[in-house]
Amino acid sequence: MNLKDKDKAYIASTYNRFPVEVVSGKGSILKDENGKEYIDMGSGIGVTAFGIADDEWQAAITAQIAKVQHTSNLYYTEPCANLAEKLCLKTGMKKVFFSNSGAEANECAIKAARKYAAEKKGAEYYTIVTLKNSFHGRTLTTLSATGQEHYHELFNPLTPGFAYATAGDFDEMKNTALENKAAAIMIECIQGEGGVIPLDKEYVLDVAKFAKDNDIILIVDEVQTGNGRSGKLYSYMNYGIEPDIVSTAKGLAGGLPLGATLLGEKVQNVFGFGDHGSTFGGNPVCCSAAISILDRIDDSILDEVKAKSKYIFDSLENADGVESVSGMGLMIGIKTVKKAGDVVKECMENGVLCLTAKDKVRLLPALNIPMPVLEKAIGIIKNACSQ
Repeated sequence: MNLKDKDKAYIASTYNRFPVEVVSGKGSILKDENGKEYIDMGSGIGVTAFGIADDEWQAAITAQIAKVQHTSNLYYTEPCANLAEKLCLKTGMKKVFFSNSGAEANECAIKAARKYAAEKKGAEYYTIVTLKNSFHGRTLTTLSATGQEHYHELFNPLTPGFAYATAGDFDEMKNTALENKAAAIMIECIQGEGGVIPLDKEYVLDVAKFAKDNDIILIVDEVQTGNGRSGKLYSYMNYGIEPDIVSTAKGLAGGLPLGATLLGEKVQNVFGFGDHGSTFGGNPVCCSAAISILDRIDDSILDEVKAKSKYIFDSLENADGVESVSGMGLMIGIKTVKKAGDVVKECMENGVLCLTAKDKVRLLPALNIPMPVLEKAIGIIKNACSQ
């Protein structure tokens, strides 16, 4: 059996894979089984923050593997504590719970908000209000939090206790939260899977003030938007708000599975012994990888992200076959005249790997993609978009 036949025979049929076998790579260049090179404009859906086989990332991982690869959370490990400290110092949050994925980070956020509200207001305060067109994960509960019917259809009954409001409609958000006795409001500042759509700043400020005035926990889902992707360490920092809980994953460990739920002052002590847990969460190898990533997301790399973002917007806005460009930082959606899937296919044939989001071409390149490589990729993308 060849690889594709073996994949089809033995792997659950959940992925409609592109016809590319990735066998190696370095930085923003991937190679397939035939040695063909591709410019990686997806970074594993926003995961390989500093590219493939990054030297500093590799060194951090191999050094830790040589010491201990896993202990469980029954014991202390230095990488886990050091990473938590760095996250708190960089954000002003107070405590961190580590898990393995974005969905788990969001599950933890939901549990923390519900426990806080039940203890502070009463057991009837459990609803989490999210936005229509949002995406928060694929576990049954985070699927229930996701404000897209398409994802709900096959998996009813959903986890109860979720309500949805239209992004940008503050009155609807306010009424939905009050009528449902909300424990929390959960938002993505940039709706990624929903089409790479940033929320309006005034709307976000209004929601944050409303949540604070009504002692409703504000959760910001930074799974895709976080860790430098937006041009700030976390996307909420572009809006001048202070969430009570922040969830993140994807780019945090640069390619290893790690989720983190950052707990602010209001909820920092909401969990007691045994209230929550994770066997692999805070794994020392994953945490060492994340430290190597987080230490390099400084003002210099964030300025670089903003400059590359401006280049992409300037190059693609008003380009032939491009209807609009949306997003922030290096999280960009391109609405094309052609079908997005056709553009992605043509790009692939010409050595550039892109993604889609709804009806858009989506770009999530590594934060440190070299400018000459980025310029070449954007040239190929422009050609693919043109009619």
